[in-house]
Amino acid sequence: MYCFARVADDTLWTGVPRNYTNAEAPSILSKVRKLVDSGKYSDATAAAFGLSDYPPQTYQPLGNINIEFDGSHATYTSYERELDLNTATVKVKYSLGDAEFTRVHFASNPHQVMVTKIFSTKSGSLSFTVYLDSKLRYQSIVGSTSQIIMEGSCPGNRKPPNVDLPENLTGIQFASVLDLQIAGVNGMVQVIENRKLKVEAADSAVLLLVASSSFEGPFTNPSDSKRDPKSEALHTLKSAKALSFSQLLSSHLDDYQNLFHRVGMQLFGGSNVAKPECDTTQYNYDCSVGPHAVERLKSFKRDCLNNDVLVSTAERVKSFRNDEDPYLVELLFHYGRYLQISCSRPGTQISNLQGIWNQDVEPPWDAAPHLNINLQMNYWPCLPCNLSECQDPLFDCIASLAINGAKTAKVNYETSGWVVHQVTDVWAKTSPDYGNPVWAVWPMGGAWICTHLWEHYAFSLDKEFLRDTAYPLLEGCAAFLLDWLIEGPDGFLETNPSTSPEHAFIAPDGEPASVSYSTTMDIAIIREVFAIVTSSAEVLGKTDTDLINRIKAALPKLPPTRISRDGCIMEWAQDFEDPDVHHRHVSHLFGLYPGHSITVEKTPDLSKAAANSLYKRGDIGPGWSITWKMALWARLRDAEHAYVLIQKLINLVDPDHEQAFEGGLYSNLFTAHPPFQIDGNFGFAAAIAEMLVQSTLQDLFLLPALPRDKWPSGFVRGLKARGGVTVNISWKEGKLHEARFWAKGQSSLQRLHYNGQVKATTLSPGKIYVYNQQLRCLRVEQQF
Repeated sequence: MYCFARVADDTLWTGVPRNYTNAEAPSILSKVRKLVDSGKYSDATAAAFGLSDYPPQTYQPLGNINIEFDGSHATYTSYERELDLNTATVKVKYSLGDAEFTRVHFASNPHQVMVTKIFSTKSGSLSFTVYLDSKLRYQSIVGSTSQIIMEGSCPGNRKPPNVDLPENLTGIQFASVLDLQIAGVNGMVQVIENRKLKVEAADSAVLLLVASSSFEGPFTNPSDSKRDPKSEALHTLKSAKALSFSQLLSSHLDDYQNLFHRVGMQLFGGSNVAKPECDTTQYNYDCSVGPHAVERLKSFKRDCLNNDVLVSTAERVKSFRNDEDPYLVELLFHYGRYLQISCSRPGTQISNLQGIWNQDVEPPWDAAPHLNINLQMNYWPCLPCNLSECQDPLFDCIASLAINGAKTAKVNYETSGWVVHQVTDVWAKTSPDYGNPVWAVWPMGGAWICTHLWEHYAFSLDKEFLRDTAYPLLEGCAAFLLDWLIEGPDGFLETNPSTSPEHAFIAPDGEPASVSYSTTMDIAIIREVFAIVTSSAEVLGKTDTDLINRIKAALPKLPPTRISRDGCIMEWAQDFEDPDVHHRHVSHLFGLYPGHSITVEKTPDLSKAAANSLYKRGDIGPGWSITWKMALWARLRDAEHAYVLIQKLINLVDPDHEQAFEGGLYSNLFTAHPPFQIDGNFGFAAAIAEMLVQSTLQDLFLLPALPRDKWPSGFVRGLKARGGVTVNISWKEGKLHEARFWAKGQSSLQRLHYNGQVKATTLSPGKIYVYNQQLRCLRVEQQF
């Protein structure tokens, strides 16, 4: 019997730092703009190929821990494998004769070690062989009778499509050390082939895996790195070995559960949904932040729904079409939070396209962060789901991109400020992607991710962050956008060239094209950034500056969001023919979500047109597209259609027989593109939060898109809202039962909204405010 654990390190990428500028770009840009101005969109698209650059570098998997048991283990019975989201541990258990074998795995953030414990109920029955290997260039040796050391390197350049790069570049170096400790009177460890360790007759074994790389940041060439991966890995291992398995597990749980237990949720099904055969009234709807909420949820579902019968995740996904089990929705929501905690922490790299779960040396789309939806969606759950620390890598990334992006802006476009295009990598690539302008020519990536800076302030009201981190980056972003805009013949400020990410159109002459001017997404992002910068300046007392004055002069000249002949939001500046009305991207609806320029309250006509656009696009699409549409329907307060998208997503996909853009879930609950992308999982968690709580700096909307007939009763606790507010909500029979909210510091909240009612409110720090269905304040409690 053979098993393995895949090992990742988010700093392992191909390549080296590069020059992200193109001195020929200005002349090509001028040509493209003239063709667009002449209405020759197909020719402009062809010319815009000259603006594209080389592709990003490629994310790499570190390797595998391989564990081989003898042939008798192939006759196992009662096999179970589980991922416990409450503890972020994996457990594998099976029986062999009169012995039960168990493997427990977890990755400890505090000690930067991957821990595995293998044990048996029968003394002296544990025997196996363990070794390390990698798909990268590597060598592995036994360093002592209890350690295996693997060293290797990433390629200095990505594989095809090739670009003009020197050969034999020195890539990122890495080292991984596996430490083995066994217990048992008769247990022994032997060295095999100088690269494997063989355990015999042990009672249990603990494996510790650590890794390090020579990566020193996006601006340091690996050949110049002063880091010694092997020494660093051994140092990390020494620290971890000083602790017992129990101590490592306890530290891991303290770290993980401090984040995971901030939010809890229970959803109870309606009349057409499988109900538990027990009295649900015994479970109160108290939304207090108790430490046992997750455990209570687990106990309830096991006892009442499953009757102690284990059902595979795949079977539960398949059965959702019939039973619409609300606990599966809860599980998928919590899974998104677990994945967020697992892949993005202070000091890590940003979450990429497949995340740390990538297993290929040539992954789809290089596993690179894509800034036309993927990277942003990867971080959508952080703020509403109370995981703001998980955003830190994104802010570090933006700071690096601003440095390279300033060079790209100056040389390629002869502008001030900084720019990023559709894709980046660990080297902070800011230049256009390689290939077709339909995706490559899109200089709005940096502007979109800048909106996350303001959102962090909006949720936290952290003025120091706004002043020291966010505003300098926002200033540079706005400076580029101001220079990028060109006054058109009708007096509006235009973007030219302009594309709607990955979507083409039919030009008036009947030719296919993707390059034109002032796409709706371009203008919506620019409008959002300008509003953010002016709001930030007001908070910081910087309203009387040349930049702010230029923004205020530019805002009225931005083209309005237009409605097409068929009542939809126009995707391009002209009502071009759309050759793919069911296209997976819904970029033209950015202003609705995640933007804020289209709202049900303030722009009802545009909201109606956005709904028409969603109907026209349809509900089918890859996982990330489905979850974006979920959030969009939630913003439109259409709970029923948001739930339809949940039904579309919870559809089992066979990875061996999947269709392009099919969407759905694999048996491990990863969302399908296909192939696999991690963003859909994050998008789902964010969309569920959006269905339950929406907010502005002054307004808090309770249960704005709750599918009352599907989840007539339930609660959610610990969600965050803008204005520095934490929110707990319970509901019964489809109606608000009780809402609690509080703020640690001063809050900007002014109004509560529920079911058409509006109530003025003010929160004092350290107080918990309890409201009922009529938005009447029942009591004010001291925060504990």
